[in-house]
Amino acid sequence: MTADRSPQTNDLRVTAFQPLVAPAALRAELPLGDARAALVERTRNEVKAVLDGTDDRLLVVVGPCSVHDAVAAKDYAQRLAAAAAPLGDALMVVMRVYFEKPRTTVGWKGLINDPHLDGTHDVELGLRLARQVLLDVLDTGLPVGCEFLEPTSPQHIADAVSWGAIGARTTESQVHRQLASGLSMPVGFKNTTDGDLASAIDGCRAAAGDHVFFGVDEDGRASIVSTSGNPDCHIILRGGRGGPNYGPDDVRDALALLAKHDMPQRLVVDASHANSGKDHVRQAEVVREVAARIGAGEQGIAGLMIESFIEPGRQEPAPLETLVYGKSVTDACVGWDDTEALLGELAAAVRQSRT
Repeated sequence: MTADRSPQTNDLRVTAFQPLVAPAALRAELPLGDARAALVERTRNEVKAVLDGTDDRLLVVVGPCSVHDAVAAKDYAQRLAAAAAPLGDALMVVMRVYFEKPRTTVGWKGLINDPHLDGTHDVELGLRLARQVLLDVLDTGLPVGCEFLEPTSPQHIADAVSWGAIGARTTESQVHRQLASGLSMPVGFKNTTDGDLASAIDGCRAAAGDHVFFGVDEDGRASIVSTSGNPDCHIILRGGRGGPNYGPDDVRDALALLAKHDMPQRLVVDASHANSGKDHVRQAEVVREVAARIGAGEQGIAGLMIESFIEPGRQEPAPLETLVYGKSVTDACVGWDDTEALLGELAAAVRQSRT
């Protein structure tokens, strides 16, 4: 009798599988609670109203490029909540709380993937830290905005999120368009890294439809997911390889393209990334330029995104104890003092636009 010598064809490059905590179990361990749930529900509706123009405030999604330090994130949230409170008549402030970082090639992929910033990839700890950060931010009274990258991670954290984003590298991805179709909050699609806006518009249109796809349920079981579609999607101008696209002509062209597809003529401008060349000093200049235009009566800009942290600039990722506190480990951020000033200028611009 001959031995079975069939070749091995499966998982040849996989080195390990590790069970992941089920979404329902994590949510039970770190519950949202009634008060936070009410805040999320209310602010999702407020974000939607700003995006569709029934609320004339400006949406401002502001915060670190990526969260790498839970203590600094809570510190920043407390500062932002205090600064945002007197501006609430003019600004709908959402804290940017990004845990997953898409990379052009390789690099640190965010708090969930590698919370120790040392390549140990303690994902279970990362998920718990991420969810606790969201709860801490909500406890300051601020709503949260997140980019969704891993298609299964929203089951662990999305109940705490009021605004979502699909990034420039994933806007064309069918997986992420399907994901957005089932998300419970408004979602922005960024133009692609080459500056193509049509892909972002296509992403919004695709996400508005119903879909059936592979995913996981609350118990972490592989499932067939059916969605009804997300009608609350919008585009985000973040510039591209050809340069910025936040200027008046760029915005006018984008609004015309939206009108051509019978979509609401409202969009969000990302002041960072290719619109500022990832220069935090230039980012502040972009915000001021857009504020001046809003104050002068320009229509169609429903929101702004600002990468901001406690300390200005950036540093290379490294173990937490070796890092400068409150300084970004990914894209360079506007420092807190400038952030507070910019928020005041944006609120003044909105108030001026009403006259």
